[in-house]
Amino acid sequence: MNIPPLSERIRLDCDVLVIGGGTAGTMAALTAAEQGANVLLLEKAHVRHSGALAMGMDGVNNAVIPGKAEPEDYVAEITRANDGIVDQRTIYQTATRGFAMVQRLERYGVKFEKDEYGEYAVRRVHRSGSYVLPMPEGKDIKKALYRVLRQRKMRERIRIENRLMPVRVLTEGGRAVGAAALHTRTGEFVAVAAKAVILATGPCGRLGLPSSGYLYGTYENPTNAGDGYSMAYHAGAELSGIECFQINPLIKDYNGPACAYVANPFGGYQVNADGERFVDSDYWSGQMMAEVKREIESARGPIYLKVSHLPDETLSTLEGILHTTERPTRGTFHANRGHDYRTHDIEMHISEIGLCSGHSASGVWVDEHARTTVPGLYAAGDLACVPHNYMIGAFVFGDLAGAHAASTVAEVPAPAELPEDQLAAAHELIYRPLRQPDGPPQPQVEYKLRRFVNDYVAPPKTAAKLSIAVETFDRMRAEVEGIGARTPHELMRAVEVSFIRDCAEMAARSSLTRTESRWGLYHERADLPERDDVEWRYHLNLRKNPDGTMAFLKRPVAPYLVPVPGLDDLPSADAEAVPVHQPHRIAGRAPHTGAGGEQERAGAAASQSATPPSPRIVALLALDEPSVEQLSAYLTDPDAGVRAAAISVLSEHTPEGFSIALGDALDDEAASVRRAAAAGLRELVEVLPSAEGLADRLGSADPVVRSTVIDLLRALRAGEAAQYRAALADGDHRVRIEAVRALVSLNDRDGVATLAADDNREVRIAVAHGLAAIGDGGLEVIRRLGDDHDPLVRAAALTAFAQLGGEPADVTALDTALRHSAWQIRQGAARGLAGADPDLAVPILAAALHDPHLDVRKAAVLSLSAWPHLPAAHDALRAAIDDTDADVRAYARRALATQPTAWGTMVAAARIAD
Repeated sequence: MNIPPLSERIRLDCDVLVIGGGTAGTMAALTAAEQGANVLLLEKAHVRHSGALAMGMDGVNNAVIPGKAEPEDYVAEITRANDGIVDQRTIYQTATRGFAMVQRLERYGVKFEKDEYGEYAVRRVHRSGSYVLPMPEGKDIKKALYRVLRQRKMRERIRIENRLMPVRVLTEGGRAVGAAALHTRTGEFVAVAAKAVILATGPCGRLGLPSSGYLYGTYENPTNAGDGYSMAYHAGAELSGIECFQINPLIKDYNGPACAYVANPFGGYQVNADGERFVDSDYWSGQMMAEVKREIESARGPIYLKVSHLPDETLSTLEGILHTTERPTRGTFHANRGHDYRTHDIEMHISEIGLCSGHSASGVWVDEHARTTVPGLYAAGDLACVPHNYMIGAFVFGDLAGAHAASTVAEVPAPAELPEDQLAAAHELIYRPLRQPDGPPQPQVEYKLRRFVNDYVAPPKTAAKLSIAVETFDRMRAEVEGIGARTPHELMRAVEVSFIRDCAEMAARSSLTRTESRWGLYHERADLPERDDVEWRYHLNLRKNPDGTMAFLKRPVAPYLVPVPGLDDLPSADAEAVPVHQPHRIAGRAPHTGAGGEQERAGAAASQSATPPSPRIVALLALDEPSVEQLSAYLTDPDAGVRAAAISVLSEHTPEGFSIALGDALDDEAASVRRAAAAGLRELVEVLPSAEGLADRLGSADPVVRSTVIDLLRALRAGEAAQYRAALADGDHRVRIEAVRALVSLNDRDGVATLAADDNREVRIAVAHGLAAIGDGGLEVIRRLGDDHDPLVRAAALTAFAQLGGEPADVTALDTALRHSAWQIRQGAARGLAGADPDLAVPILAAALHDPHLDVRKAAVLSLSAWPHLPAAHDALRAAIDDTDADVRAYARRALATQPTAWGTMVAAARIAD
């Protein structure tokens, strides 16, 4: 291709420019448009499939739901996880606005898991707080957002330009006024003028090199190459915590998370090769990653996510989540190794390093309105320095950025002329590789650069290694400039390498400058192993000097909004930043002394996928904002594959009348189409206009349809007890389970109890859980289920006593159950004793602390935690502090350190999560 002249650039104008069409960028654009701004959304890929949400999300990690958690508790947890170096004002925004964002997403059609009463089914994963909210249809979250973006009222305000990659934020008089960009398909040079600019480009996931050596096999979305970090730096904005790396646990040899957040609420947990739990940290943090790394490298490694002990039904549910959302290739990976969750636990490892505030604390410095230190420039999402922000935090700060940016446009004049020198520099950055097409290709230079990151920047860090890194990245500036390219796509990749180099240098210099260890593995200095709360009770910020050099500042920690015992001495009333000189580098010299069935299913799936799809699907997918009338020909196509694809398009765009069309598809002759329609209706339950026609399908021949209809009627509060009771006699257990859940939502205890003798184990378990959820009665049925022949049913029934209470004879039965050979029954008994008279229960639970199974001991500690003020319970909890299991030790410590009233709440939440 030829280099386009700078004078022939394309000019675009807007009020608010949003760079990045992922989680935060999408929300920023929607909010700014809702407030009247004309928005331009630039995405270097395609907004429909871009960002970390491209393949969905299995749950919310930090949902602070009223009645389930308190904002102040969440703020305190994040403060502790980050060793006190936080701006609590930013975290408090996520804590207090997250619930409203969940509700907003529901209005967009995003589905979150709820219980029989329609309450959010928040789960506990870590020992501190219940913040995890599963998303049963999380694979479709980006589809739902894109659907809102493309609504007519939004299209009038939001212009989307896909395949446009900004490379520099333009500034004039110290204010952001636009951006310079490359069209990654045509090679055109584009200049954008804007009154405000929002950076939402995600983390720098392509920093360290994965153990596979594959450039794009990263834990994070590999398109996230640190674009926004580099652009913010060159625009003069401050960045903070760049030495606090992101490191995550993942599946060994696979670039995806092990998903303890999903598996743990179902009963999974992390163990070493001896089968022992080893994680002592109470929250996801660098300390936890340090524990993981130590265990892997010890004689007790490797480590596993243990799931093989779970029932088949539970594992099937897990597979339905893990193999379809976020990393759909996970199932194929396990199948190719002959592994099945029923016979193999999941070996875990740790990821390469990256920069990501969403999972650690490294990003562009922002205030509680998402403003950076450059006027007119905002940052949101994984890019913004809001520790442990996760998905909901990205949405919240996207919303904050969009709202504040839109509020300023009336006062800010539109840029007339853009800075010519900055445009020329951006033009040279982009097109230089075309002048040297035979230069080293991007993959070679990038591999070399990221290999140096692994060798000299990844923890454990030392001054000697970091000094080599700084010199290496300085030297590689010329090597990056020497990359050759011939196509627009190669130009994009070459610029990405320059972003990675910038991030690598920032990471190395920041790690060298912070002369202490902090945040566990994230900033572990082997040569300076101690935390220094005197010299380093500060944020370490960096920015670009006018002469191009990198400057560092110590910014005091702002006074806490929420007190955190043990860390309250860190904040300072003095807000003045202090310049910091980088330490002398010492590079170049030594430092001074002083399963078969699974394979058959995989083969069958491969055989099925080999059948070529109908060419009519191409025409279907080419439709832009199709109406139900336009889709009708595809919905009635002779080919079931075309009809199923039409259902997917219908679910994505939700045109007027979509619910009726989806309901009609429940009657399709092909099971695949009926299942697609059922999945679509479940996904869109929060935005269904009515339950019209659903009850007519209660007599469908397909049990999937029948169970879906009952679930929808319950969720929409449109069903009647008579309909649900009739479904109790259904021949399919899935239908009966949904009927039980529906009757629980109506508090129909007698109806639920009808199936106490059902032939199916999962139905009887649902009955036990349902009676416990209704509460205040049902003890006779629970007693019968407590004698069930199936150990899992018995365990569920025994657990129900925690909610229903019981008589002394029930306590005797629970005591007897604690000597059963099945550990699940013993665990259920220990849980159930939480509802008994403490004078009777405490001695029994104290004895249970000597049980050989770690989960039984954990259940006993959780039950004892309701009565730490009782001497006998107090003594038992003190003894449990020396337990070999990390969970037992931690819960015992927390029980002894927390007020009894608070513990009552925590134990109840733990029981619900378990």
